Amino acid sequence: MDLNVPGLSHVILQKLNMKSYEDYKSAMDGRKSGSDFGIRTYFDMFQKMEDTFKFCAECKKLPDALPDPKSLRRCKRCQNVYYCGVACQRANWPLHKKFCKKLKLVALDRLVEWLVFTGDIPFPTESWTKPAGAVKGWEDWFSMQGQLEEKLSAILAGRYMTLLWANAGKPRPEDAELRESVRRLVTDFHSRPLTIGLGLQLFGIDPLTKALTVHVVGASHVETLNTRLTDYDELMKMFPGHWGIEVVMVGVDVVDGPIMRPPLAMPAPQGRVYLSSYKGLYHDFWESHVETKLAARPDLVVGFHPGFHACPDLLAGWLPTLLLLRDYRLPVLFTVYSEQELKSSLQILVELETHIMGFAANPFASLRPEQVYSSPNKAPVYCSSYYIALLGPAAAAMPGTGELEDDDGWQGEEPSAAGAAGDISPGLG
Repeated sequence: MDLNVPGLSHVILQKLNMKSYEDYKSAMDGRKSGSDFGIRTYFDMFQKMEDTFKFCAECKKLPDALPDPKSLRRCKRCQNVYYCGVACQRANWPLHKKFCKKLKLVALDRLVEWLVFTGDIPFPTESWTKPAGAVKGWEDWFSMQGQLEEKLSAILAGRYMTLLWANAGKPRPEDAELRESVRRLVTDFHSRPLTIGLGLQLFGIDPLTKALTVHVVGASHVETLNTRLTDYDELMKMFPGHWGIEVVMVGVDVVDGPIMRPPLAMPAPQGRVYLSSYKGLYHDFWESHVETKLAARPDLVVGFHPGFHACPDLLAGWLPTLLLLRDYRLPVLFTVYSEQELKSSLQILVELETHIMGFAANPFASLRPEQVYSSPNKAPVYCSSYYIALLGPAAAAMPGTGELEDDDGWQGEEPSAAGAAGDISPGLG
């Protein structure tokens, strides 16, 4: 972050009245409340969140480096990036105009996401009227949601949506824009459980024949902050009549909360999705819990954005887990943000002699665009845009397991509700 905007991480901590990264970790772990960081009103909360994005997109100067710290002005079109003056805005426009329209959505979704924490999003979902294999993406999923417009209207008319725009420091957008924002955030919320369901289908693992255990490896505050015991219940509607599914979040940054309860040694309760967690490294969890039968051996292991491609230090931390997953021949599904991350990750997995069963665009990728934090003038990324399916060492895949089917939904950087073919083909093992 500081490589692009020197001092930005310090400013973020300062705006939140935090002295160090440890204070930030305390907040993530729930050991400190918002009031401990000077957040006492809704306006404070939204203002401090906005303050962390205040730096000139052209010269990278922070407010304190300017003669007048209040001279930063937002782009009127996207309401997302800032400039210290007209000269910087004009100089940056040839680059910014490529992303301005999309960054407007980023800024809107960043605010409306608050309704996930208030419980307004997602809306109550309906039983699936199609079998899981016939639901090819978000367009199919939304088509099964009865009274969709009424549900969206109720969120727009709700108390917290009104509070949001009374305190956000920005004018309330048109209802049509807010409806689309809510829809994008609903896909963001359900993307992880539906991606797990996709993984089960890809590997031919049938929840209707036995109780299943799924391990989410490398879980962090992204997967576990404010996670409720019911957050993965869409899997029950994806697989009606299933025998029970346990989802165990495993990672050093797992946040304390309702799901911080021990994994099950016995099969998950029939017809339920049971969430549990373990705070620590996956290979330690395997040794202390799986090998001692304190936790069930997984039927599927999923990693959402493991990030081992990012730098040698991260790869070194992931290496024992990657080798364990390979050598125990566990079905694995990793997701990544972008095509570039996909290619880098595939290269590392090939070098580790892992058998790559397939890779393709994820039909249940989040449709919410996310800004590259300190470099706003880049194409936004989308959670779980692509998946990589792995099984055992490259030389010998698990006997009896066929290759994954070709995916008609392969696409480029931006996910779509319907799925569109792109110019890169899925690679099959």
